[in-house]
Amino acid sequence: MRFDETVAAFAANLFAPGATPAFTHGRDGAPDRRRFQVYRNNVAAGLIGSLEGRFPVVRRLVGDGFFKAMAGAYVALHKPSSAVLIRYGGDFPDFIAAFEPARELPYLADVARLENGWVEAYHAAEAKAVTLADLAAFPGERFADLAFEFHPAARLLSFAHPAASIWAGHQGEGEPRPPEHWAPEEALIARPEADVTLTRLPPGGYAFAATLKAGQALGDAAGPLAEAGADVGAHLVGLIEAGAISRIRFADA
Repeated sequence: MRFDETVAAFAANLFAPGATPAFTHGRDGAPDRRRFQVYRNNVAAGLIGSLEGRFPVVRRLVGDGFFKAMAGAYVALHKPSSAVLIRYGGDFPDFIAAFEPARELPYLADVARLENGWVEAYHAAEAKAVTLADLAAFPGERFADLAFEFHPAARLLSFAHPAASIWAGHQGEGEPRPPEHWAPEEALIARPEADVTLTRLPPGGYAFAATLKAGQALGDAAGPLAEAGADVGAHLVGLIEAGAISRIRFADA
C-alpha cells in the first residue's frame, strides 16, 4: 500500500467507530483495536476542543456537559476538510439548528452564527479601512453615484433572536446580562485593525449595508431608508466609522 493510501485509510478508520486498520499491528501481530482507540479519542477530543474555543458563548449558555455531547455528535458526522483547525466548525451553527436536544433553545444557532462570524472576521485578509476624510474627498453632488467595497473582515448578520445582545451579555467573567428586549436583531462584525468589533444595526441598517455590499450605488441603497424617513448619512457614517469599508469609487468606474 502506498504511503498516501495508508494515511487515507488510517484517517478514514479514525471516524469509523469500532474499526481498526488492518495494517496496524500490536504485540501479537494482529490489529490492535484498543491502542487505535487512543488515536480516535485524541482526534475527537482535539476537534471538540477546537469547537469549544470557537464557540465560547454557546458553551457557556448550555454548560460544558451539554456542549461536549453536542460537539461530539457533530464531530462524529463531520470530518475536517483542512489541516488548519481554525477552518473547522463553520457549519456547526447549522448543525445546532437541527440538533433535536437543543430544540428548546432556538436562539442558540443564531449565537453560534455570530461567534462563527467573529472567528471568520478575526482571520480574514488584511485591508486598510477608509475614513470619513476619504469620503469627503468626493464631490457631494455625486455621492449618489458612489459605490463601496467592504473590508474582507466585514460580516453582515441577521438574526431571528437577540443574538447580539445575548453574546454581548455573556462577555467577561461577571454575571450574564439578559437582553433588554427579546426581538430579532441585525449586526455588523468588523475588524478594521487588530480588534474584532460587533455593532448592532439600527432598523434598515442591514438592508442598506447589504445593498451596498452587493455593489449597488449609494443612491439606490439609500432609497428605502429615505422613504422611511431615516438619516441615510448616519447609516453611512456608521459603516465607515466601524471600519467596514475598504474602498470608495464611482459606481461606473
